Amino acid sequence: MTHEQPRNSWLLGAGRQWLLLAADGAIAALGLSAAYVIRFDPDGIPPDYLVQLRQFLPLLVVVRMASIAALGLHRWSFHLAGLAEAVRLLQAGVVGSLVFFVIPLFLGVVGPPRSVVLLEFLITTAFFGALRFFLRAVRPWVVEKRRAQAGPRTRAIIVGAGSTGELLLRDLLRSDDHGYRVVGLVDDDRSKWGTTIGGRPVLGGIDDLPTLVSRRQVEELLLTKPTLPASRIRDVLSLCADMKLRYKNLPVSFSYLHSRISPILLRDLAPEDLLSRESTSFDPEELRAIVEGRSVFVTGAAGSIGGEIARQLVAYRPGRLVLSDINENDLYLLWRELEASHPAQRVEVEVADIRERHRIMQLGRDHSPAYVFHAAAHKQVPLMELAPEEAVKNNIIGTRHVLEMAEEVGAERFVLISTDKAVQPSSAMGASKRVTELMLQGREGRSPLKRTAVRFGNVLGTAGSVVPLFKTQIARGGPVTVTHPECRRYLMTIREAVELVLRAGLNDYGELCLLDMGEPILILDIARHMITLSGQIPDKDVAIVFTGLRAGEKLDERLASEEELRNSKEVVAKIRVLEATAPPPGFADNLTHLEAAAMAGDRPLVLRLLQSMVLDYSLTEQTTAVTAPEG
Repeated sequence: MTHEQPRNSWLLGAGRQWLLLAADGAIAALGLSAAYVIRFDPDGIPPDYLVQLRQFLPLLVVVRMASIAALGLHRWSFHLAGLAEAVRLLQAGVVGSLVFFVIPLFLGVVGPPRSVVLLEFLITTAFFGALRFFLRAVRPWVVEKRRAQAGPRTRAIIVGAGSTGELLLRDLLRSDDHGYRVVGLVDDDRSKWGTTIGGRPVLGGIDDLPTLVSRRQVEELLLTKPTLPASRIRDVLSLCADMKLRYKNLPVSFSYLHSRISPILLRDLAPEDLLSRESTSFDPEELRAIVEGRSVFVTGAAGSIGGEIARQLVAYRPGRLVLSDINENDLYLLWRELEASHPAQRVEVEVADIRERHRIMQLGRDHSPAYVFHAAAHKQVPLMELAPEEAVKNNIIGTRHVLEMAEEVGAERFVLISTDKAVQPSSAMGASKRVTELMLQGREGRSPLKRTAVRFGNVLGTAGSVVPLFKTQIARGGPVTVTHPECRRYLMTIREAVELVLRAGLNDYGELCLLDMGEPILILDIARHMITLSGQIPDKDVAIVFTGLRAGEKLDERLASEEELRNSKEVVAKIRVLEATAPPPGFADNLTHLEAAAMAGDRPLVLRLLQSMVLDYSLTEQTTAVTAPEG
C-alpha cells in the first residue's frame, strides 16, 4: 500500500499533463479551422483551401504540442502561475507559428496564407491562455463569495504599495483563511496613485490616511515595514492617533519571502518598530569561533540583559555556560528555558551575591571561566538616589569582586555592561557605573586579562523600563506617566544591544566601547504611540500625566563626552572605541575609603568620595520619597 500511493500520484500528475497536451492539440485544430473560416467569410472556404486545411492541420497540432512540451507548459500550476508563465506561453505561441510557417517553405510546397497563420496564432494563443488562467481568474470571485457567506470582514488598508505590499495583497486575495477585506493601498510614491494592484486601488499617500480611514470605514492598517522606515511608521501613528485602529506589521523582507507571503506572518505593530535606526547584522560564525568549547560566566543572568546574553551565548555552543544571580526564581526559569531549547548544552546556575567576595572567588575556582560577562547591577536611578551606599556596594564593590575573580582564575576576557548614565553623571547610579569603567582602566598591567566596558543607552522591554511600564498603565486605563514633555532617550532592542555587546566584548577593540544607538526619541512620543497601538486615543481614552524629572534624572542623556568623541573611532558598524581615561589621582585609595563608607552607611561621605572619583559628577538634591516610577 505504501508503494502504490506514490505510483498513483505520479500517474495522476502525468495523466493531467497528457490531458492538457491533448486539450492544447484540440485548441490548435480549432484555431486553424477558425482562422480559415474568418479569412474566407462570407463566401466560405474554397475547395482548394479546404484540402490545404486538412493537409496542414496534423502538422500544426504536432508543432503546437511540441512547442508547449518543450517549454514545459504542460506542467502548469493553475493557482500559482503568473506573469512569467504568461510570457512563456506567448513565446510558445510565437515559436509554434514560426515553425509552422517555415516548414512548408523548407519542403518547397505552398503553405497556408500568412493571414491564416497570423489569425491562428492570435486565436490559439488566446485560448491557450484562457484554458490555463481560467481557474486563477475565477478563484478570487469564489473566495469573495465564501468570505461574504462567512460573515463581516475587517476592512483594512495596506500601507506600502511596493513589492512586499503587492505580495501581501495578492496572498490575501487568493486565501480565505483570514479575516481581512482590503479596500486599497497607500504609498508615498505619487506615480502609483490612481493605479490598481490585484484589483485594489492605490488610494493616495500616507498623509491621506485620516481621510481615507474615515471615508472607507477602515478598522485596521497593515504596514509593510521592510519598505517603510521607522520614522514613517511613527508618522502613521501620529496621523491616526485620533482614530481607534488596529495595526499589523509584516516584519520580513521581500528577498526573504521570495514570492509568497502568508497572512500568518502579520503581527501586531510593536514599540520596537518605532526605532529610527537600522538593525545591524554580522556573521554568527565570527563569535562561534571564539565561544565554542570555552567556559563562560555571566553575572546578573536573571535580568533582562544578562538573560539575553545567556540566550545568545548558548547558541554558540560554549563548553560550559555558568549563570549567576541573586534572584533565584528568575534564574531558575531561565535555566529551564535554556535546558528546553538546548538540551545538549551544559548550563549551570549559581545563586550568588556579587557583594560577597568569598562566594564569587569560590565560583571562579569551581568553573574556571575563560570569558566573564558582568551584567549584575542596581540600575534604578530614583532608588539609588535614596540609597547611594547600595549603588556603591553592588555596582562598584560587586564589580571589583567579579573582576578580581576573573584575574585570579586566569580568565581571558572581562566584559562590563555600562550605561549612558555614566557620562557626566547626575545620579549616584550613573556615578557608580563611571567608577566601574575607571576601575577597569586602572588595572592595566595587573594581569593578562583583557577588559572591555560596553556603554549603551536604554533598552526597550527591560525590567523597569518605559515599555512594560506603559503597557501596564495602558491596560489599567491610565494615566500614563511621563516625567517631562521634552525628555529624550536613546533606545535599542534587547536583541541587538546584546549582539553588539558580544561582538564588542569578545574582540580586541578597546577598553571602552560605545554602541551607536541612532537618534534619541521623545518618551512622550513613545507613550502616545503605544496608546495608539492599543486602539485608544491619547489624552482622550488614556490620559498622559507629567510627573516632573525625578532626582538624578536628566532631560537628555549623552552616550559620550565631547572629549571622548573627539578621540573615538568606529571599528565596525555600530561600534565605536573611546580612548580610555586614566583614573584621577588617589583613585585607588578613595576606592578603599568608599567601600568603608558604604559599609558604614555614611551617605554624605559616600557622595563626597564619588565626587572626588568622578570629577564631572554633579550632585542633585536627594529625594526623601520614592516618586512614581517612569523611564
